Amino acid sequence: MSLENFGYKQELKRALTFWDLLIYGMIFMVPIAPFGVYGFITDASKGMVALAYMIGMAGMIFTALSYARMSEAFPIAGSVYAYAQRGLNDKVGFLAGWAILLDYILVPALLYLVSAAALTALIPSIPIWIWLILFIAVNTVINVFGVEFTAKANKIILILEFIVLAIFIAVGLVALSHGMGNGHLTTKPLYNPGSFNLSLVMGAVSIAVLSFLGFDGISTLSEEVKGGSKVVGKATVTALLVVGALFIIQTWVTSDLGAGMKLSNLNTAFYDIAGKAGGTWLKNLTIIATAFSWGIANALAAQAAISRILYSMARDRKLPAVLAKVHPKFKTPYISTILVAIVSLAVGLFFQSKIDVLTNIVNFGALTGFLVLHVSVINHYIIRQKSKQYVRHLILPLIGFLVIGYVIKGMDMTAIKLGITWIILGIVYLFVITKVYKQTTTSLDI
Repeated sequence: MSLENFGYKQELKRALTFWDLLIYGMIFMVPIAPFGVYGFITDASKGMVALAYMIGMAGMIFTALSYARMSEAFPIAGSVYAYAQRGLNDKVGFLAGWAILLDYILVPALLYLVSAAALTALIPSIPIWIWLILFIAVNTVINVFGVEFTAKANKIILILEFIVLAIFIAVGLVALSHGMGNGHLTTKPLYNPGSFNLSLVMGAVSIAVLSFLGFDGISTLSEEVKGGSKVVGKATVTALLVVGALFIIQTWVTSDLGAGMKLSNLNTAFYDIAGKAGGTWLKNLTIIATAFSWGIANALAAQAAISRILYSMARDRKLPAVLAKVHPKFKTPYISTILVAIVSLAVGLFFQSKIDVLTNIVNFGALTGFLVLHVSVINHYIIRQKSKQYVRHLILPLIGFLVIGYVIKGMDMTAIKLGITWIILGIVYLFVITKVYKQTTTSLDI
């Protein structure tokens, strides 16, 4: 089904293949994401980090499947915004897009900030704001130059991440064979009967599941894909499964390596274990890899994703029309991309000492959008289309809804309050543009 069927013109360049999308999704999730959050998850799970990631992947697969279903029905840019708009109604779509904005527009700043802070720890003479500007400038240039250029950059960065991960696992296995930690791979990172407690493990899952956020960004590139509407869904599910497996493997090795170690700083727990296994060089390598995979690779994908959502909402006249401008040569939403860069710099500077608060706000936006996504699948397929495929279109989305609802329930209350405040602001904004200014929108008849 072409864009014309949905009332739009093809403005963005269709250049991406399944493999481009797969790489994009893996970059967005960061194959070495556990490096940065390992300490918090091992503390919450009593060492059963691999189990936390396994449960997290099992839960998030339902959300990935819902993305696949909606990307097949509506192969347009906009992600949750477009799917809720078409699968439910225009106003709910706006609020879903507004919620996911909280995630996408702030997450680049979070990624830049974490990366800048890590590099500042290694090179104290360079202030954090210089790293912020450097990361933002590089990513903005790459994203404006075009999605093909972004895809090429992603491939290089992903290869480098895999190399670092392979080095760590190899060195870790050698260290285990020499008696470090448990002395060999055990089942304790998956199940330790002496420490197992379901509530504790599920609390760890609520942290681990956040490492998977980003696979949903693949859907924002729907209008730049060649090969049919099913390509997006296939890439989304595949990216989640591949990266999930990598998360489990690396945390399994790390947990057995760290057995018996006293972790004085949860922020640096992984790096301390890497340092004991391979020496200072491995510790510094994993720190640098984390900084650049988040600050360049992940943030590059995040900036591309949010610029497409802003483009989609502006095209529907829900945001200022200037955000829908496409570069005449590179065929990218360059105004939206530049705006994200400006916001990222401002937010990064403001939250320099409040990374935890920024993280919670980002998580609320993503998970709220996922809730609406699952409802959209059920409404579109079961209620509207009268689908008889109850497993695909009812049971799986319902399970996904319950899983995400459970994760939100366990979130920090401050994040929930800030998130609700953002939603209320969205409702007020929607009221103003529809009732005060009588703004109309693109027809949704299909």
